Amino acid sequence: MMMVDIPENKREKLIQFIKFGLVGVSNNLICYGTYVLLINIGLHYVPSNIIGFSISVFNAFYWNNKYVFSDSDGSRVWWKTFIKTYISYAGTGIILSNILLAVWVEIFGIPEVIAPIINLIVTVPINFLTNKYWAYKSK
Repeated sequence: MMMVDIPENKREKLIQFIKFGLVGVSNNLICYGTYVLLINIGLHYVPSNIIGFSISVFNAFYWNNKYVFSDSDGSRVWWKTFIKTYISYAGTGIILSNILLAVWVEIFGIPEVIAPIINLIVTVPINFLTNKYWAYKSK
């Protein structure tokens, strides 16, 4: 088996992205589970998505703050970071996600339980970059 030697700084960035992905999986399970539950009880897919998103942001903030973008020097103010996290996720989780949902469901006829999964291809990379370079950026 061939081992690839990855420079330390690139290894750290890769590990951080993998951690973000793991947090994202739990976050998306919470969001998607809430979404599916709500549409199955008759709520329209847009408010279902907004409610699922809102609940999942708390999960994302906790784990990203503690596990992915840890504050080793204590320079971040938690509530400012939470607001930035919410804004960062809102751009993709509410605005972009709902636009894409409408496109997938209304234009392409993709089932409303499948459309949010397709959205992940677009939203995950954007979320990582906005969180890394803005929401959790150390001073």
